[in-house]
Amino acid sequence: MCLAKSVKNKKVIIEWTKAILFALVFILLFRVFCFEAFTIPSSSMEKSLLTGDYVIVNKMSYGPRIPNTILSIPFLHQYLPFSDYKKSYLDWIELPYYRLFSTPDVERNDILVFNYPMDTDHPVDQRTYYIKRCVGIAGDTIEVKNGLVYINSKLNDDVNKIQFNYKVTIDNDSLNSDTLSSFGITEGNKSNKKGEYWLTLTFENIEKVKNMKHITSITPILDKKGAYNDFMFPMNEHFLWNVDYFGPLYVPKAGDSIHLHKDSLALYERIITVYEKNTLRLSNDSIFINEHYATHYTFKMNYYFMMGDNRHNSADSRFWGFLPEDHIVGKTVLVLMSVDKSDEKSHLRWDRWFKTIN
Repeated sequence: MCLAKSVKNKKVIIEWTKAILFALVFILLFRVFCFEAFTIPSSSMEKSLLTGDYVIVNKMSYGPRIPNTILSIPFLHQYLPFSDYKKSYLDWIELPYYRLFSTPDVERNDILVFNYPMDTDHPVDQRTYYIKRCVGIAGDTIEVKNGLVYINSKLNDDVNKIQFNYKVTIDNDSLNSDTLSSFGITEGNKSNKKGEYWLTLTFENIEKVKNMKHITSITPILDKKGAYNDFMFPMNEHFLWNVDYFGPLYVPKAGDSIHLHKDSLALYERIITVYEKNTLRLSNDSIFINEHYATHYTFKMNYYFMMGDNRHNSADSRFWGFLPEDHIVGKTVLVLMSVDKSDEKSHLRWDRWFKTIN
């Protein structure tokens, strides 16, 4: 009798173990190839996405990407928890880039989650996750003028979705912080000058602030055209670009060719050498790719230009250049939930739960 009961218990344990393993495998495959949740850690996409939003990313939108590192611990990214930066994966085997069903059909203004291209410490699929808006797709020519994005000479921006830094002056040396919070103004501070504040504002909030008492002026804080910032892509003095005046710049498309010359080489050097794995050498103003003299280069992949909606507080393509298609994780489609942690006590933003993203 006891033996029969013991055998029955073992069968139950085996069945439960099988069910749990099946569930784990299903969840893992669903997460890798279909949908995954991410947290918004910074304000670079405000006001489209807020710090503390939990978003759902659709990996099927552009074709599920096969992982490069197949020898990795499920549900962990880059490092083991509670370890001294021990990697959660082995790079003994790295699969080449491959995407199921199709190449990414990214549309302008899609909000993407992607692996940060400048992260060289990890294989592509283990690199740090970023989230930005795709303002320029493969084949576009992008230019930023007066802070606004122009694609192929046409204005691309929806001014209701972006924000900039402004200098706000008042005549009583004090702004009501509660009023600012009620407007959704969360970034900015008082400057060293009396009666002057620097605030990050949407176009809608500019009108609200103008109607506050004691406001004397609101002035955009913009870099001047031709002012050179050496930390801007491509970090070359031939291109006098800054956050508010950038380009024009061609965004490479697979199969397209560009003419190569030493002054413009800085724009595409990383693509040729790092992303598309060629050797490049400059000798007496002549360019050699894989030790062959080259006057043109044909791109193997599509590339994209990414920017944050919070234009003066976003580390995006203006700083690090192009996003290769093999770094794309998926399209952000839904705010699942949102937690505001700006105060001492966190509280839920109920109005953002299950909000679709556009």
